[in-house]
Amino acid sequence: MKELLIICGIFYSVLCTFSIVTGIIYMLGRRKLNPLELSDSFVKKIKDIDCFTKKMGCVTFVVGIIQGLTAFSIIYSTFHFNLFLFTIALGFTIFSICSVSYKLLNKISMFAISKFVCYFIILIVLIVSIVFK
Repeated sequence: MKELLIICGIFYSVLCTFSIVTGIIYMLGRRKLNPLELSDSFVKKIKDIDCFTKKMGCVTFVVGIIQGLTAFSIIYSTFHFNLFLFTIALGFTIFSICSVSYKLLNKISMFAISKFVCYFIILIVLIVSIVFK
């Protein structure tokens, strides 16, 4: 079970790095908004796409920080169980599932489905690890 938890922590670490770098790129205006993340109808409603992209960059950066905290929480709790940190990991994973589910209502993509499946697997691993602790 420890190996699965470490893999989950590594998954969040990769997401953390990706989100922080992507957030910085968006904030600096070096790349346009990723169309995989937003529904087409939502993109059409945005009046100032550059301003919105920079705001989304800030949000993406903060999410990356939280993903890093989640990665730390999972890996730390694997070796030194800490209920508070484990609760953070569980809570953010549930939040991520809800967030991706909401996106899937507006735009179904393989990217979103893949994220949903990964988060759901992590949730199962976290629940099983606490039940058998």
